[in-house]
Amino acid sequence: MDLIKQIKEEVKPFFDTAKGSHDWEHTERVYKLCMQIGKKDHIDLDVLKLAAILHDIGREDQDKSNGKICHAKRGAFLAKGLLEKHNIEKENIDKIIHCIETHRFRNNKIPQSKEAKILFDADKLDSIGAVGIGRTFLFAGEVGAKLHNKDIDIEKTQPYTKEDTAYREFIVKLSKIKDKMFTKEGRRIAEERHNFMVNFFNRLNKEVEGIL
Repeated sequence: MDLIKQIKEEVKPFFDTAKGSHDWEHTERVYKLCMQIGKKDHIDLDVLKLAAILHDIGREDQDKSNGKICHAKRGAFLAKGLLEKHNIEKENIDKIIHCIETHRFRNNKIPQSKEAKILFDADKLDSIGAVGIGRTFLFAGEVGAKLHNKDIDIEKTQPYTKEDTAYREFIVKLSKIKDKMFTKEGRRIAEERHNFMVNFFNRLNKEVEGIL
């Protein structure tokens, strides 16, 4: 078994009890997006593949803490130990850790390497478009949020509450993602997915009012 497949098998158990919004399938989608975005660039594919596989292994700890633990920081710590166990060169471990530490949207660490920028874009792209909408409703259900509140006042709401709806997530985070992309391909995909979300939530607002 090659190294990539071996580490994949070791990482999967981290997601055995993962919630649907951040499960192993999310990791697989991010991995595929990384390969699509990175295929035309001169990058270290091994670094990118391992970073994509490992980027969310700290997610469960963040969920259990209701967001008090940063999954990017926790994931970097867990990944370092796993990579060292496989005797991967320190230089490559450092590159992978940088990708993981900087992939989070709500983070003050900015991706510097090409691989880190691609992982950031891929992870964010899985948060928008049709898949992104599905994931936000999954997450809203996980935290006990209501279906929709089109008149939501962001200043008076908190995450992980009944007002943490898919629409709130769209306003607070998802609507801004297309302007955060680092790569040309990421920007192209994000623009199309963004437009899909705008149309969806416009329709949802109308349906809630009984207009359609």
